[in-house]
Amino acid sequence: MTSDSMTRFFFRLFSVAYIAGIFLFADSSVISDLSPFNPYSLLHIPLYGILTLLLFLSFVPLKSHSTHSTNLTHSTASANSTHSTNLTHSIRFLAVGLVATMVGIADEIHQAYVPGRNASMVDVFLDVVGIVLCLFAIKHFS
Repeated sequence: MTSDSMTRFFFRLFSVAYIAGIFLFADSSVISDLSPFNPYSLLHIPLYGILTLLLFLSFVPLKSHSTHSTNLTHSTASANSTHSTNLTHSIRFLAVGLVATMVGIADEIHQAYVPGRNASMVDVFLDVVGIVLCLFAIKHFS
């Protein structure tokens, strides 16, 4: 196993643990203790931003594997390879965003069945805000 795959494996395990924590804390008294520090459920933004970062590190190789040989004789081959790499990268971004959004929706459905909690579309919206902000930050800094 390469160093990159070991790192992604670690982040996959950490992502699963983080998601489990989100669901387990939904039924915890910790949530009611945090409510004074969470006006309008704004903590959903960093909570799902962190989840998005963990998922990104789980799915996307940390090293760029798209290095091109300087001996390419056809510029078309280079252009096709770059287009393919960009498409793959975009699909991974989309996959990360969709998985994080699905976790947010599933968490709200779960909360509908937790005594003392309720499901909220506003919370899902704030989850998506955190996801999108994190993806923009990753795109900007990568």
